[in-house]
Amino acid sequence: MTIANPTDTAAAGTSADQASSVFERRESVVRSYCRSWPVVFDRASGAEQTTEDGQTFLDFFSGAGALNYGHNHPVLKQALLDYLGTDRVIHSLDMFSVAKREFLEAFEEHILIPRGLDYRVQLPGPTGTNSVETALKIARKATGREQVVSFTNAFHGMTMGSLAVTGNSMKRKGAGIPLHHTTTAPYDDYLGGDTTDFLWLERVWSDSGSGVDLPAAVIVETVQGEGGLNAARAEWLRALADLCHRFEVLLVVDDVQAGCGRTGTFFSFEEAGIVPDVVCLSKSLSGLGLPFSVTLMRPELDLWEPGEHNGTFRGFNPAFVTATAALREFWSDDELAATVRERGDQLRRGLEAIGADTGGHYRGRGLLAGLHFDDPEVAERVAAEAFDRGLLVETSGPESEVVKVMPPLTISAADLDRGIGLLGDAVRAATAA
Repeated sequence: MTIANPTDTAAAGTSADQASSVFERRESVVRSYCRSWPVVFDRASGAEQTTEDGQTFLDFFSGAGALNYGHNHPVLKQALLDYLGTDRVIHSLDMFSVAKREFLEAFEEHILIPRGLDYRVQLPGPTGTNSVETALKIARKATGREQVVSFTNAFHGMTMGSLAVTGNSMKRKGAGIPLHHTTTAPYDDYLGGDTTDFLWLERVWSDSGSGVDLPAAVIVETVQGEGGLNAARAEWLRALADLCHRFEVLLVVDDVQAGCGRTGTFFSFEEAGIVPDVVCLSKSLSGLGLPFSVTLMRPELDLWEPGEHNGTFRGFNPAFVTATAALREFWSDDELAATVRERGDQLRRGLEAIGADTGGHYRGRGLLAGLHFDDPEVAERVAAEAFDRGLLVETSGPESEVVKVMPPLTISAADLDRGIGLLGDAVRAATAA
């Protein structure tokens, strides 16, 4: 998301002015979202957030994908309140707990078994980048190889290993040191169809004189959420999976943002009919916005020595509780997934109609979608105009050229239409300017 100059005031308007002094005095200038949304939020429910002075916003940001079921979903919130009200275990590292057992049982029952998947579940730490780092380490350990292939415009996290497989130059520069042992390949349609998909990878992997080492793994997002909402075709993903299988290279799918139902199936790769060797999940896994991630891997890849990869906050029981409640509430049948597919079609029609009048181009899949504009400044103006109208959206892409729309999966058809209407007004105002 594009932000203002770091020296600018982070707060404006009555609500933010009342408390801006402590934000300006104490909070790091690295803060970003508050620069584009200069209000102080206080309450939230469903698809809406309300400021401390009573202004309500329709939230098509969803915590960057961490709030797939909306704010404070009553079933998930009640499960947490019940747990906290009886002196249950909060922190347990990797000790056994009732909450962890119930999560693993629910994940097995509602996610793995119905899809015919056999994965070990590793709890690496609380965030998406923890999951990615774990995937990269186990891929290198299992294969004995060092290189990892990632794709143009990829985003996988902010720690060193994750940055090494991230494409964004500004994020990479933040590392402050060279980022090694990775190779970047063109994502689906990056070359506009001028070159056969995977021609280069297949050629250099099969040629011992290419000077390119066979990698440990390929890591891919099926929809590049931060990279501009580029959505890989199912046939492209199947071809990638086949290539990795033929060369015994592990396939890692980073489903941190596109997973947990956002594209219309729990895993975003289900539509393509592929089975990755390793899967990274986080963001909406806890369901209520609590930090939680897992790394899934084929059982034969689970080669760790006890304690070889660990972390203090890999046993956060409140997140187990809300994740279990989410799995039972939303994934015991296909009702939510079917609704997401319907809402995704509704969103696509709305965005395409807006784009037809304003020069925007639809991108994405399901409820991870948006509009691409040839002039990057347009998308930034759209986001600002949307905020002025009471709608929260962010931008994505290497030049922030895409308006990104991520409403809750549980949003009503009426609220989705309302948001599309607000967005349409914002786009028309921005393009007219």
